Amino acid sequence: MPTHSAATKLAMIHIANGKVSTTISAATAAADAIAMLIFDTLTAIQRGSSRRVDVLFIFIRTNVKWVVNKLYYYLMNPLWTDWLQREGALFLDGRVSSFGNAHAEPQSVAGRIVMCDLSHEGLLLVSGEDAAAFLHGQLSNDVLALAEGDAQITSWCSPKGRMLVTPLLWKGRQGLFLQMPRSLQAAIQKRLQMFVLRSKVKLEDLSADWVKIGVGSTGTMAGNALEASIHAVFGAVPGRAMSSIHTALGRIIRVSPTRFEIVVSPDNAIEVWNKLTPHAVKVGAGVWDLLAIRDGIIQVLPATQDQFVPQAANFELIGGVNFKKGCYPGQEIVARTQYRGILKRRLVRVHSETNDYPKPGESVYAPEFGEQAAGHIANVAPAPEGGFDALVVAQIESIKADSLRLKNLEGAALRLQSLPYEVTFP
Repeated sequence: MPTHSAATKLAMIHIANGKVSTTISAATAAADAIAMLIFDTLTAIQRGSSRRVDVLFIFIRTNVKWVVNKLYYYLMNPLWTDWLQREGALFLDGRVSSFGNAHAEPQSVAGRIVMCDLSHEGLLLVSGEDAAAFLHGQLSNDVLALAEGDAQITSWCSPKGRMLVTPLLWKGRQGLFLQMPRSLQAAIQKRLQMFVLRSKVKLEDLSADWVKIGVGSTGTMAGNALEASIHAVFGAVPGRAMSSIHTALGRIIRVSPTRFEIVVSPDNAIEVWNKLTPHAVKVGAGVWDLLAIRDGIIQVLPATQDQFVPQAANFELIGGVNFKKGCYPGQEIVARTQYRGILKRRLVRVHSETNDYPKPGESVYAPEFGEQAAGHIANVAPAPEGGFDALVVAQIESIKADSLRLKNLEGAALRLQSLPYEVTFP
C-alpha cells in the first residue's frame, strides 16, 4: 500500500467526510492529497495493479472536481485570503459570510458605507481582434457600442431565449471583462469557447489575477459620503452608473448610483482595503447581495439558469438588452416577447418578516394560481429590519394582487417593495 504524509492523510479524511477547513494550511494539505492520489495512480499503472488503478481513478474522478471547486477560492490568492482572515473574515461556501456577526451586519446597511470582498465572483477576459464582434453575436446587449471604460449589464441566453448567465461586462485595457458567479464561470467559459471557431478570440480565466472589492451604501446622505470616500482613496470617481475609470491603484466601476466595484491586483489589494477601512464598515457578501437586490438587478445562479427571459427580469428597463442589434442566441424569442406583448412574468422586490430564508430557485405561490407555482425566488438576502429581501420573478396577475406567499399558499407573506426604476403592469 502507498504511504502518505500525516497532512495528506488528514486532508484525505476531510475530503472523504465532505469537510474543508478554511485555513490555507488545510487547503494546501488537500491539494497535496490530490497530487499524491495522482502519483499513486501513475505508480499503480507502472506496477500493473489494475484494481488499485480502478479505485484511485474513481476516487479522483468523483472528488477532484468537488475539491477544486471548494478550495479554489482559498488557493487563488493565499496572501489576500490570509489577510481577510486576519481582518476577521469568516468563510462559508467559498464566500466571506461575515466579519464576526452575520446577523448584525445587515443593520450596517442603513445610512452607512460598507465594503466587502467579491472574490466569489469569477472574471473572464475576452480578448483578440474579434473579441467585441464575437461577444456582440452572443450577448443580449450592444457590445460593439462600448468604449474603453464603459460597462453594462448583459445576458447570455439559451436558444429558448432564457438567461444562462447575467454578467457585468466592461471594456478595459486588456479587452472585454465578464464578471459572473464562480459557480457558473467554468461551464460558461467552456460553452462560449465552442462558438469561437476560427474567430481571433481568446478566453482567459483571470479570477486569480485580480481582487474585487465592493463598496456601497443606501440613502442620499450615505451616497454623497460614498462618492467623497471613493474620491479620497482613488482621486477620482466615475460620474455615471455603468461606467469605470482606471487609476493608479486599480479600476473603479460604478455599478449603480450607490454601488462601486474596485478591481485591483493582489499586490495593491491590501493597500486599497486599508485605505477604505476608515470610510467603510467591513461586511460579508450577503450585504452586497442585499444592495444588488435593492438596485433591482438580478444575478442568475445555478438554481435559476435557463428559467427567465430577459424581460421577465426587467432587463429592458435597466439597459440589459438591446432590440436594435443583430442576432444572438434566443434573440427571436426575446424580440417576440417584446413586440407581441406576451410577457406574463416580471421581476419584483419583496420583503418577508420570516427568518426562514428561502433559496434561489424555490417556488412562490399565490391564490390566483392555486397549487401551481406563481413564480420563483431569484436572489435573497437578510434585511436590516429583520426577515429577508428577495428578487422574485412571478406571474403579473399575482403581483398586481400582492398575494405572493413563500413555499405554499399558507406560507409567509411576500410583500412588494419599491425598485429604483419604474415597472408597469398591463
